[in-house]
Amino acid sequence: MAKQDGQPLRGKTAVITGAAKRLGRASAMALAQAGADVAITYRHSGREARQTVAELADLGARALALPCDVTDEASVRAMLKDAASALGRIDILINNAANYETVELDKLTLRQWDQMFASNARGPFLVSREALKYMRRRKTLPPRLHELSGRIINMGSLGGIRPWATHAHYCSSKAALHMLTKLMAKALAPEIAVNAVAPGMVDLGERAAAAFMRRMARQTPMHRNGYAEEVAAAVLFFATGPSFITGQILTVDGGLGL
Repeated sequence: MAKQDGQPLRGKTAVITGAAKRLGRASAMALAQAGADVAITYRHSGREARQTVAELADLGARALALPCDVTDEASVRAMLKDAASALGRIDILINNAANYETVELDKLTLRQWDQMFASNARGPFLVSREALKYMRRRKTLPPRLHELSGRIINMGSLGGIRPWATHAHYCSSKAALHMLTKLMAKALAPEIAVNAVAPGMVDLGERAAAAFMRRMARQTPMHRNGYAEEVAAAVLFFATGPSFITGQILTVDGGLGL
C-alpha cells in the first residue's frame, strides 16, 4: 500500500545492475522518485554512472555507483557487500545488465553465444544467488502476514518470447532468463517475489536506430514504440505491487508480440 506522501518505497533499498544509462537508469530514477535508496552498477560507463548518481541524489535518494562484472563471481560478491554495507540491506534487486547483438545465424560464433548467455542468463542467476543473504529476513524478526522479505525483477525481452531470426543467441538467452524467473519464483517463495519485465521496441532516441524504429512503429498495434519511462513504470509496479504476484513475465510492447 502506498505511503501517504506518495512514496511507496520510502525506507526501502534497491540494487540495479547496468543502470548507468538507458532502461536501467530509467528504472533507477523511477524507484528513487518512489522513495527508494539506490545502488547502481556499471562496467564501462563510469562517467554516465556518476551523472546518474548525482541525479538520483537530487531526488533525495541515498545513491551510489559500484563497478561490477555480473559474469564474475568475485566482482558480484564485492559489489553486493559494498551495496549492503552502504544501504543497510537489499530489499529490491533489478537484474538489468545485459548485452544485445545482431548476428546472422550462420555467422554466429560459439564465443558470441557464450558471451551472450554469460551476461544475460548466468549474470542474473549469479547476482540473485549472491544477493539472497542480504535480502532474506533475519530469523529474529517474525514475518508479517503478506509481507515479503524482498523482490527480484529481471529485465527480460520480447525477444525471449518471439523468435528473431538474426538474434538467436540474444533471444535464447532471454528465454532462459524468463524460465529462470519462473523457477526462482517457485524456489524463493514465500519470502521473495520474482517477476520479469519484457520490453518490446523502446525508442531511446538513438539516431542510428531511427529508420528501424519508424518501421517497427508501423508494425505495432499501438502505432508507436515504447519509452524508457514506460518500462520503468512496469518495473515500479513489480517493486510496489501485491505480494501475491510472482513468476510473471510482463510484456511492455504496445501489442507487437500479439
